[in-house]
Amino acid sequence: MPRSVNHVASRERRKKLLKLTRGYFGKRKNVWTVAKNTWEKGQQYAYRDRKQKKRNFRSLWITRINAGVREYGMSYSSFMGLLHKKEIELNRKALADLAMNHPEAFKAIVDLIKK
Repeated sequence: MPRSVNHVASRERRKKLLKLTRGYFGKRKNVWTVAKNTWEKGQQYAYRDRKQKKRNFRSLWITRINAGVREYGMSYSSFMGLLHKKEIELNRKALADLAMNHPEAFKAIVDLIKK
């Protein structure tokens, strides 16, 4: 008796993955094994980079705060230390936004801390 293979399900599974790789370059979009490997690696990168995105943004905020504070003769670390000592509860994202887009409000915070 011949072996029964479910071609319908396996073809559907392959078509589903090849649909996900549409737009990739060369064999990555239409050769099953290459497309599968590429898609799986892409999922690994996506998982990793969701974590890295948080690190990158925090680093960007720190850089922006540091640049904003340097105009007033302070360093980032001393600014953050004084900020916590005065118990001002502003996170780095908000401070970076103030430093970039609202310099007068950021200056008011720096003046409040220097007192």
